[in-house]
Amino acid sequence: MTDMKTLYSAYSGTVDAVLNGLVADGVLPSDASFKNVTLEPPRDPSHGDLATNAAMVLAKQAKTNPRALAEQIAAKLEAEAGVVSAEIAGPGFINLRLESGAWLDELRAITELGDDYGRSTMGAGTSVNVEYVSANPTGPMHMGHCRGAVVGDALSSLLELAGHTVTREYYINDAGGQVDVLARSAHLRYREALGDAIGDIPEGLYPGDYLIPVGEALAKTLGDAHKDAPEEEWLPVFRAEAVARMMDLIKSDLALLGIHHDTFSSEADLHKAKKPDAAETWLREHDFVYDGVLEAPKGKAPPEDWEPVELPLFRSTKFGDDQDRPIKKSNGAWTYFGADLAYHMQKAESADELIDIWGADHAGTVKRIKAAVAALSEGKGKPTPFDVKLVQMVQLMRAGEPVKMSKRSGNFITISDMVEELGSDVAKNIIRFTMLTRKPEAQMEFDFAKVVEASKDNPVWYVQYAHARIQSTIRKAADDEGVSPSADHIAQLGDEEITLIRRAAQFPREVEAAAKAREPHRIAFYLYDLATDLNAFYSLGNTDTEKRFILKQDQGLSSGRLFLAAAIGQVLRNGLRVLGVEAVDRM
Repeated sequence: MTDMKTLYSAYSGTVDAVLNGLVADGVLPSDASFKNVTLEPPRDPSHGDLATNAAMVLAKQAKTNPRALAEQIAAKLEAEAGVVSAEIAGPGFINLRLESGAWLDELRAITELGDDYGRSTMGAGTSVNVEYVSANPTGPMHMGHCRGAVVGDALSSLLELAGHTVTREYYINDAGGQVDVLARSAHLRYREALGDAIGDIPEGLYPGDYLIPVGEALAKTLGDAHKDAPEEEWLPVFRAEAVARMMDLIKSDLALLGIHHDTFSSEADLHKAKKPDAAETWLREHDFVYDGVLEAPKGKAPPEDWEPVELPLFRSTKFGDDQDRPIKKSNGAWTYFGADLAYHMQKAESADELIDIWGADHAGTVKRIKAAVAALSEGKGKPTPFDVKLVQMVQLMRAGEPVKMSKRSGNFITISDMVEELGSDVAKNIIRFTMLTRKPEAQMEFDFAKVVEASKDNPVWYVQYAHARIQSTIRKAADDEGVSPSADHIAQLGDEEITLIRRAAQFPREVEAAAKAREPHRIAFYLYDLATDLNAFYSLGNTDTEKRFILKQDQGLSSGRLFLAAAIGQVLRNGLRVLGVEAVDRM
């Protein structure tokens, strides 16, 4: 639990103190584990302010039934400062009701902590390597990459807020056959820039217009030295040049969404450094790799030319995979898995935990890579937690109709296409927030018409509107009435205002829960709920003028409500910052 002075952390400490007291009294054993004890808002707000499952979790350790233990815990909690009552519900849950002053103290804490409200020490500096995007460097960033890029970047920010040290990494797949195709495509555009009539782009090469400026730049830099040279001479040069220019383009595209990586690791460099060879040696020493023969393909007769071949196999079945996997091909070349295994070994050398963000089309390789990391952990005697988040592709729509083509790329919509369509000033906010309005494993449609709608049905607009509304109200109060936010009169706030504070106070625990689950979309969901509660309070003033934020007849209460509004705005900003979205002051 966080050690920041917020309501949930304070009362979590109170519950821990009570439980430790029961250990001292002999009610709980000295080795009792509080690991699964939680403190959260009850599902039904009418049941109280906070609820704990302590009696349910610890009854077995105490060798008693949950209600009997709950009675002892509740009696001690009820005696604590700020607790009005501790009531037992169901089989042994304990619901706490707090003095209103506890919520007012939280309101002050939001203002005092400011940008740090929600920051946690839960991660204790644990280093986490988050690898995301890692698209083949063969073209600009398209919508297929966009969702994973946003999820990975938001997750990195979330983990940092929760107290982890994060490295954002991009793995450049620059050692495969697709890079040769890129080099040949770039060479064709290079010849075109030098005056050759190239005609239609041959089948098998990349047709997109994005390679035209690459060819022109290469013609300017290299002259005509490679124009008529044999392929074996120019291919290595064009591989390196084309990858470098594609990575510049990719970085530029990602920057449009505010996404930047700390580290770019090259597969080609991995091979040059003999990392796969070193990995094989290490794995053989620990008996994780052996020479064996793969079984014939299952489910159908093997091809007539199939014959068993001895290959170096990784013992992935030992870690839950359905078969052992080759790390080399029959010609001695490394399999993609063999290189990927070495890459994850490299990452594990400098991070305590690893997280990969992959497209859902890579689901079939999850087991084998998890097996590889598990082997590395076992071999070095230190576990390396490893998680893979699969992200579904996004279906682009325009007013309900699918969008499929782009002139620039030839067959897909790029990030720069989307930014141009939506407008550079708002595109980043719209795209980033929208990508986090669904769980990453769920299908998603991105409709250009709907994401710019000014309605409650558009979460991006609705949350931004809530923040802009707060800022507008504060400006109006200062200009028209000379009133500004002040904590001096927050004791006048009533039940409706306390309901808003309750929602805002959940932000620190939402951060920790989302970070533990590795689910940044939870923050987007929370912000929408907070915006809903805020706008619901605003609507009260439409029918009851006494509920308005600005009251000419009571400037004290106005300043207290404005203090509340400013605190809600602070929480909205802090949450949006996790998502990489700007909190606008005007709309």
